Amino acid sequence: MDTIGTFHHSRTELLGQPARPSGQRGFVGRLVRVVRSLAKWIDHLLERRRGRLALLEMTDDQLKDIGLSRCDAHREGIKRLWE
Repeated sequence: MDTIGTFHHSRTELLGQPARPSGQRGFVGRLVRVVRSLAKWIDHLLERRRGRLALLEMTDDQLKDIGLSRCDAHREGIKRLWE
């Protein structure tokens, strides 16, 4: 009577729901990865913007310490978020 042990049912089949095609299993996982990747990219852009704004707040002596002129700091500080 080995045939009884060969019947395997998924949980959805036991509940009367059809089994999902294998292509749909990973959709939510892929969506989560895309959203996380997008969030990391936005976080990176915002961090870069905060650094540029910090350059605008530095004194001339602080800028000199890191090898930048006021003009360089201003040029960097006014760049767009995605540049």
